[in-house]
Amino acid sequence: MATGRVSIYTGSGHGKTPAALGIALQRAVRGENVMVIQFLKGEGLDQSPFLERLEPELRIFRFEKSRLPFDQRSDQEKQEDAAAIRNGICFARKILNTAECDLLVLDEILAVVDNEIATVQELGELVEKRGGTDIVMTGITRNEEIFRLADEVTRVVTERGAGEAQYGGRYVSI
Repeated sequence: MATGRVSIYTGSGHGKTPAALGIALQRAVRGENVMVIQFLKGEGLDQSPFLERLEPELRIFRFEKSRLPFDQRSDQEKQEDAAAIRNGICFARKILNTAECDLLVLDEILAVVDNEIATVQELGELVEKRGGTDIVMTGITRNEEIFRLADEVTRVVTERGAGEAQYGGRYVSI
């Protein structure tokens, strides 16, 4: 029986990825092994000396080649990146099968389902393999079937847009 918790951060507001990365950082600081796989992020988090210093406790992976948002890619780029994304999902499955980490963050994995690169069933099969590994998934979706896979769903809503607050900031409910 799986004992790892599954959390989803969703909604149209800004802050889903920062929330997931904050959890990842907190867990890594406690000495746990954390892996982050980013999907459909365009630029995403590039490799840098800073990110390398976080290893081995916190490792970040990205499988796509294109830096453009998915909807701005050519059909050829979408097909190539869809194959790379499926490789990322296989990598996540391997991580869960071998219990390589305490926390696995699947950043924007919900968009992978919404863009029909993977199915809800495939995501469910991935979640079933978690064993004792906690999973955090992010993305904008309204798919209630996906929400049923989680122990906890947090909806992120932007209350005020940029330029509306006194200092141009955003007020975000998480």
